[in-house]
Amino acid sequence: MLKDSSNVSADTKEEQQPKKGWALALLALLSTVVLFYMAEIIGGLVVSLYPALRHWSNGQANSWLTNSVGAQFFYGLIADGLIVAGVALMLRWFSWQWSTIGLKRPKVRHIVYGILAIVPYYVVYIIAVAILSTLIPALNVNQTQQIGYNSVHNLLPLMLAFISLVVVPPLAEEIVTRGFLYTGLRKWLPKIASALVVSLLFGAAHLAEGGSVGPLWIGAIDTFILSLVLVFLREKTGNLWAGITLHALKNGVAFVSLFIIAGR
Repeated sequence: MLKDSSNVSADTKEEQQPKKGWALALLALLSTVVLFYMAEIIGGLVVSLYPALRHWSNGQANSWLTNSVGAQFFYGLIADGLIVAGVALMLRWFSWQWSTIGLKRPKVRHIVYGILAIVPYYVVYIIAVAILSTLIPALNVNQTQQIGYNSVHNLLPLMLAFISLVVVPPLAEEIVTRGFLYTGLRKWLPKIASALVVSLLFGAAHLAEGGSVGPLWIGAIDTFILSLVLVFLREKTGNLWAGITLHALKNGVAFVSLFIIAGR
């Protein structure tokens, strides 16, 4: 009877495990979406306090929020900081460590993997865009991404823009997406399904960067492909630093192209 009881207990645990994994994956997904939007809302509200305290008109406030490098810098810093802080709270709730989501001590090979991965990323992206452009003639591959910095000149503004575009977002976005979200989804879903969900959400989050022109479909395609490569690096290394390196390198290439070469 003791043996039968043990078997029943083991079977019960096996039946319960998928449910726990399903609940954990759903909670990780919902909390990531909530964190993202709440961080943007709170970041916007905090930054908008400055023109309110200065008693500026709506036109003055909108102009400052749109064109000021300082406003864009602090908005991004606050929003990304809140996202990481939210992940820290979720880790405590889940009884996870930072190492659970892949944020471990970096090794030299992780940085090298991230640098080398820029080549297959661009190759896959170019091939995908060529195919999609043929299948979808209306796809605007030249649509401009609205990143919030309309005019950046001189050393200090360039440094602030570099930090807020190349340094901070790769850290925050890898921690919350390929780190926390992907780890939560993997508790229930297979690798491929988890990678697709993470990448679809990551791509969809960039659609709004088309601004008044409309959804930035080419940007969503770009970030979807980038995310697939980043998930691959996370799986192969068990660490986020290879992905952080690739993400920062990709953003760095865009930064140099826009602000150094084109002089935006």
